[in-house]
Amino acid sequence: MRTNEELLSSLPADGTLVGRTALVTGSSGGIGEAVARVLAASGAETVVSGRDPKRARAVVDTILAAGGRAHALTADLAAEPSAIRAFARDAEAALGGRVDILVNNAGVYPGSRTADVTDDEMQALWATNVRAPHVLVASLAPRMAARGYGAVVNIGSWMARVGVPYKALYPATKAAVEQLTRAWAAEYGPHGVRVNTVTPGATATRGTAKSAGRLVEMTKATPAGVPIRPADIAFAVRFLVSDEAALVHGATLDVDGGLTATRSR
Repeated sequence: MRTNEELLSSLPADGTLVGRTALVTGSSGGIGEAVARVLAASGAETVVSGRDPKRARAVVDTILAAGGRAHALTADLAAEPSAIRAFARDAEAALGGRVDILVNNAGVYPGSRTADVTDDEMQALWATNVRAPHVLVASLAPRMAARGYGAVVNIGSWMARVGVPYKALYPATKAAVEQLTRAWAAEYGPHGVRVNTVTPGATATRGTAKSAGRLVEMTKATPAGVPIRPADIAFAVRFLVSDEAALVHGATLDVDGGLTATRSR
């Protein structure tokens, strides 16, 4: 099986998203970087965002070198709502005045057992994983609706639908994201804005590198038998924002190798 970087480095350029603009939050690495690179390879002019300007710039440089169009913006999505709204305006300005595609990817997953979650971790989880997507959708989706088209994809988690003894609050924020997806699909869908969720399984990223062995063990019994690659998530996002998914509204697309749907032993 090809590695994540092998997939991303050999993306064929295509015109699936030519003429469209995209904002991908938390795209200076991991799943978000893969999404930004895949959307850009399909022709979308893309804003890459993250807390580290050097990392965001490096992703932009990679996209530009491959012939795509991209811009880097620094953003802390745990910031106050007013700062998130300003970030949305900056993204629109960078993209020539409009955002056609919003991918709410940025997220944090601190904390362990319930009694050990600190106040700071609790606030960060709420602010980044739930409040920031809400503020961005509230800022950008009405303008998409006024134009009569747009697409929002929220990145969820396989953990939102199972109970595990070592994390409670993080999966709860992702379950909230799934419900927001359904509500936003009902609210904005009649005006041409499609809203859906992609739910990654156990995914090999820099953020999960310390748990690489655990990911391998977790996925051995799945139909796929291996951890998910960020590019796998990105391909699902590309489908959902493309015209091929024109009638997909309020859906949750699992890209988890069968982790939540099956048991082989």
